[in-house]
Amino acid sequence: MFIACPSSRALRCLTGVVQPLRRTLCPSAAKWGTGACSETIYQLRLNMPLISIIVPVYKAENSLDELYRRLAAALETVTTDFEIVLVEDCGGDRSWEIIERLSAQDVRVKGLQFSRNFGQHYGITAGLDYCSGEWAVVMDCDLQDRPEEIPRLYTKALEGYDIVLARRGKRQDPLLKRCTSWLFYKLFSYLIDMEYDGQAGNFRIMSRKVVENFRKMREQLRFFGGLVQWMGFPTTSIDVEHAERMEGNSTYTFAKLWKLASETIIAYSDKPLRLAVRFGFTMAFMAFCYGMYVLLRAALYSVPVQGWSSLIVSLYFIGGIIIAILGIMGIYLGKAFDESKKRPLYIVNRTARLEIQKDI
Repeated sequence: MFIACPSSRALRCLTGVVQPLRRTLCPSAAKWGTGACSETIYQLRLNMPLISIIVPVYKAENSLDELYRRLAAALETVTTDFEIVLVEDCGGDRSWEIIERLSAQDVRVKGLQFSRNFGQHYGITAGLDYCSGEWAVVMDCDLQDRPEEIPRLYTKALEGYDIVLARRGKRQDPLLKRCTSWLFYKLFSYLIDMEYDGQAGNFRIMSRKVVENFRKMREQLRFFGGLVQWMGFPTTSIDVEHAERMEGNSTYTFAKLWKLASETIIAYSDKPLRLAVRFGFTMAFMAFCYGMYVLLRAALYSVPVQGWSSLIVSLYFIGGIIIAILGIMGIYLGKAFDESKKRPLYIVNRTARLEIQKDI
């Protein structure tokens, strides 16, 4: 027999709208068959928004108002019990000023500003560190991820999934970006020995259980999608419409994409090192076979050993391969050194309707 926990909320009046009863099962009640539940748990549940929206913000001064309007409209078809966490990544425009204005207008809008530019995946990490919802939605700020899809993600999650991905049917990105993304995800899937769906970006909904486990992973090199997939919680996807950018172009240049791709591969796979070892053994075996062939020809058929030019080319080739392999090893050692410093993943400069957490 299941007994409803007293942490269920009958009414919730954040914006003057009466919320329906949402019954929550207390773990202690489910285990012992009693309605006992601590006051601490009750207070935590009472103050926990149902859905948290995490949006990393970078140079988005012209889209934030529209983003907020559409988010509020979409979410209020599900519940008014939500929060929007906007993480401003020091883009150098008026984004933070707009975030402060929005948070002053609506208590459900909360903001973080970094001390410097840390990057999109660190912005997502910060938003998940500070959010308090039972469910968390991660999306981009350029409105290519349509807020109107959030109710569908939430409905699908209620079927028993901890993660629901928004799978983009037809990407509204330039051809070059689509090609490079396809190549990266194919290579990434090969190197991590796990199929990664390149049609699913960062846009997704996750349960609180996923968020709490994500917060435990504090490695310096961040790839949000890879970390979430590694956890292995029940996952599904829905097809969504990928909209065109509201304005401007992507701030990810080819150099930034290359840096992100290389760091992601280094962070999530040691396969380059294993491939280097295989290649080294293969080259050594081929050199041994060729050496035996030359010696046998000289011994059996008195064929003189010639080919100084081929020898020099071979030496340069092998030397280049050795240097490349040493470079790969050096990159791994450098990343291990970065991890050993134990520096914070990001630094918060200021907040809006949030308190800076000292334990992160």
